[in-house]
Amino acid sequence: VVTTILTVGYLIGTKVLKMDSETALLTSAGSGICGAAAVLAMEPVTKAQGHQTSVAVATVVVFGTLSMFLYPILDGMHLFQLSNEAKGLYFGATIHEVAQVVGASSILPTEAQDYAVIEKMTRVLMIVPAILVVGWLVSRKKSTDQTGKASLVSSIPWFAVAFLAVAAFNSLNLLPKEIVSSIHQIDTFLLTMAMVALGMETQVSKMKQVGGSAFILAGILFFILLVGGYFLVRLLAV
Repeated sequence: VVTTILTVGYLIGTKVLKMDSETALLTSAGSGICGAAAVLAMEPVTKAQGHQTSVAVATVVVFGTLSMFLYPILDGMHLFQLSNEAKGLYFGATIHEVAQVVGASSILPTEAQDYAVIEKMTRVLMIVPAILVVGWLVSRKKSTDQTGKASLVSSIPWFAVAFLAVAAFNSLNLLPKEIVSSIHQIDTFLLTMAMVALGMETQVSKMKQVGGSAFILAGILFFILLVGGYFLVRLLAV
């Protein structure tokens, strides 16, 4: 899912819709990995500007919210010929945000909801290798060393490595729950400030330049996830 959406999104965005590569990558990352978090994580490695990031985040909000309501409606119409566990995999593999997966899968039995969340969190973990690969490709394209090859060290997004290290450390449960809770509160505040800063450096006029194409691309990727993801789950999990 992640590889297909990133690749197809980039090609359709740049070759068919004539979008800039940064917006195409950010929009594809939001659809294919984990929504707005993936967009914000991809911003430094793509060297995107604020208005490009804002448009990509907006596409996640629109189509991710649509997924949260559409999937339960389609399931209620008995259009998903899947077991409950397979439905959980399908929801987790194709809906944009973690919260949206939780909301959409709430109609399923508890065990199927667990399948959905675990599948979604697996996609979230894919953000690290995705950033490493995209960062290397962008570095290879835009910045080369004296030998004419991309510098591996300069292309590594070290914040992604730090993310993986912190996730591993947190899995050891070495910190008291009270400290972890406090860190979560600080994290929420910092994320809010980052979103505010993103808005302050964004101009509506610039968003209009790329907005239409970004939403068309996001709509195409949404359809691929909805239909292609369904048949993928039927092939692999039924």
